[in-house]
Amino acid sequence: MQIPKEGDYVAIKSYKHDGSLHRTWRDTMVLKTSDDAIIGCNDHTLVTESDGRRWVTREPAVLFFHRHFWFNVIAMIRDNGVSYYCNLASPMTIDQEALKYIDYDLDVKVFPDGDKRLLDVDEYEAHSKQWHYPQTTDRILKANVNTLVDWIDHGKGPFSQAYIDLWYERYQQLSHRV
Repeated sequence: MQIPKEGDYVAIKSYKHDGSLHRTWRDTMVLKTSDDAIIGCNDHTLVTESDGRRWVTREPAVLFFHRHFWFNVIAMIRDNGVSYYCNLASPMTIDQEALKYIDYDLDVKVFPDGDKRLLDVDEYEAHSKQWHYPQTTDRILKANVNTLVDWIDHGKGPFSQAYIDLWYERYQQLSHRV
């Protein structure tokens, strides 16, 4: 597939290890693409859960996806500061339909005050047994938790306020051109 260009909209689809659809985000504006990464933003976008439930995001979010790292980052821009929701997930792929990844349950949430929490460890353990996650996948995911925490602790990439400001401003510029 042709890599989307700045200003294009893409859907995002997350799957579970068994191949089942987990969640779909309808419209994310692409802000930057490279051979390895896509940066996007969405605001009040429709999300559809695997059971058919639908909801709309409450705030703008800058999103970071990579072809090599086993995590993606959602930086939610809120009145009290930026909150991050980081999915431990397969590296992204993209095709004509959507940007796609496998969600491996583990999440790291970072609050505006910098406090961070590892979430859904029980869900990860249950799905690991249910779907027989390979040991290599388990090792890769645990190593990527460490990489992710290092990025958070050092304000690297999407964990820099300047990064969020830059890409959210670009989103606002592109949104007003439409």
